[in-house]
Amino acid sequence: MAQHNEKGKLGEKLSIQHLKSKGYLIIETNWRSGRNEVDIIAKDKDELVFIEVKTRNTNFFGLPESFVSNQQQKRMALAAENYCINKGINDANIRYDIIAVIISGSNEIIEHFEDAFFPDLGR
Repeated sequence: MAQHNEKGKLGEKLSIQHLKSKGYLIIETNWRSGRNEVDIIAKDKDELVFIEVKTRNTNFFGLPESFVSNQQQKRMALAAENYCINKGINDANIRYDIIAVIISGSNEIIEHFEDAFFPDLGR
């Protein structure tokens, strides 16, 4: 596995630990619908939360959360919509979060941005 993939998997693992420590229930990880993927799907009280994890070695080129493009938000929303259809969920309160992880040596910084965006599906 490429080094950046390993770092991404570690970022997701750390994100799951972070979410569990905040009382989230992890429902799915790496859920795919065609080309669209959601890194983590979780339940936070009465909200169904779709979470994108961005892991970087440094913030030298920008903060990890700034790398979630509008196109990626749209793809994530389409995956979330398909997830709800697939699971027969039609009245859930949905939220989109971003977790930014910086792993540099033995240092790990995790920032959780709740309700980070509301994607425009352009319909």
